[in-house]
Amino acid sequence: MTHLVFCLRRLPHLSADEFKRYWREVHAPLVREHARTLGIRRYVQSHALDEAAVAHLRAGRGSGEPFDGIARLWFDAAKAGAPDAQVALAAQALLDDERRFIDLARSCLFLAEEHEILADG
Repeated sequence: MTHLVFCLRRLPHLSADEFKRYWREVHAPLVREHARTLGIRRYVQSHALDEAAVAHLRAGRGSGEPFDGIARLWFDAAKAGAPDAQVALAAQALLDDERRFIDLARSCLFLAEEHEILADG
């Protein structure tokens, strides 16, 4: 299974609350709608807490601009190959919507291999 990690920064004209609301209430249902076509098995949104609330955690760890959230998707590797027309349309629909609330030039994504170190239990 392939794991995609997408570190998001919101468009400058959106407040943090507007960004979070759109991501959760508009984009998430769109991902759910296209999940089967794209082979998405799991989708998790991690919304950043208020910057003041975590300033002490960032102290001494560099001054890079914080992300507004992280999206994590797990999908079947078989769907990650050359897309058929239906997969291409679904992927384009998600990208078109992402352009409405994500500053894509200031965000990053990567494919990852997980190494679980500690699990509940």
